Amino acid sequence: MQRLASLIRAVPDFPTPGIVFRDITPLLADAGEFARSVALLAEPWRAARVGVVCAIESRGFIFGAALATALGAGFVPLRKPGKLPPPVVAVDYELEYARDRLEARDDALRAGERVLVADDVLATGGTLCAARTLVERLGATVVGASVLIELAGLPGRARWGDASPLHALLSY
Repeated sequence: MQRLASLIRAVPDFPTPGIVFRDITPLLADAGEFARSVALLAEPWRAARVGVVCAIESRGFIFGAALATALGAGFVPLRKPGKLPPPVVAVDYELEYARDRLEARDDALRAGERVLVADDVLATGGTLCAARTLVERLGATVVGASVLIELAGLPGRARWGDASPLHALLSY
């Protein structure tokens, strides 16, 4: 894990003062470590019969699509407003420093389909929990979530709760 962690750059005061942004660009540029990170993110879910990976725009797409391929699952993007043609289902949520919305096509998932939610970073949990709510509104079952980075000093894991497992590869 030390090699993976060394490829994530801390950028202070971005996008706003007081926030430390975790830049994953160096990790993505390293083919071997990127492949290793995807394999490690997928490992806990190999026996979970995941049918679809739903990933959060935008950096979550990078890991979500790769996870879907690794798990032999489909991929459904959870988008920001106005990026999908109607009809869509939407969930509004709070971020650390703003409000936002996630949308998915209303026919993106089948009732009872087993879904893994993926994102790059878990901070306060607002986005990840909104994704779970959106997947459930579409009638699917969330088997868990997988994130590259968990910001342990923030309440994301507590907000996610114990309803389904949460796997984080790295913690800061």
